[in-house]
Amino acid sequence: MSGHSKWATTKHKKAATDAKRGQAFTKITKELTVAARVGGGLMETNPRLRVAHEKAKAANMPKDNIEKAIKKGTGELPGVVYEEATYEGYGPGGVALLVEVLSDNKNRTSSELRNIFNKKNGNMAGAGSVSWQFHKKGFIVVDKNTIAEEKLLNIVLENGGEDMVTQEETYEITTSLQDFDTVKKALEANHVATLSAELTMIPSATVKIAEKSVAHQVLGLISALEDHDDVQNVYANFDIPDAIIAEVSE
Repeated sequence: MSGHSKWATTKHKKAATDAKRGQAFTKITKELTVAARVGGGLMETNPRLRVAHEKAKAANMPKDNIEKAIKKGTGELPGVVYEEATYEGYGPGGVALLVEVLSDNKNRTSSELRNIFNKKNGNMAGAGSVSWQFHKKGFIVVDKNTIAEEKLLNIVLENGGEDMVTQEETYEITTSLQDFDTVKKALEANHVATLSAELTMIPSATVKIAEKSVAHQVLGLISALEDHDDVQNVYANFDIPDAIIAEVSE
């Protein structure tokens, strides 16, 4: 997971720039609306909405925009109806990909995503082709400079965390869906800042990509998919060295 989490952290930093902020707002607005439609407009009883709300605040989305998006989801304000869909496929090097979208026209979105896969040396696959390789989990990344490993591990395990892996610059914490909020709140209570904290799809096994040219192709495909307005999340099972990811992100 280390390679992909490094890429995810890089993408979060990119999303904070002015060039990406508008697109990030659009995607978060869709998620707020759908989360409110599916689970109601109360943060206390809707974990998905709570996560989306935290993402909106982290992106510095105006409070008024957040409230309007939620009200569109609950029906208090008129708005576009977005449908959820997940597309599956393979990238260069046999990397498995899951692409989650929110779209007001799934036929259009499907066609455009297929075009991206084809142009970027990948191919879309049928439902169930790769989804069995992924499991929904809570995933939290903490900077190693902020806390000692043993102290963090104790906090994680005492609050139901499943695993913690130490990387070169970060700690990667995995939780079940049910314990994600508990672990996250425990970190906040202990003043442990997180680089990212989200519900994500974690692969059961990874595909190691050591060849730089293939790594560039894989990350190029993922970037193109993530830049599509309807795409909310792209999950992949690649393991690419941090040095190559850093090079590509520059």
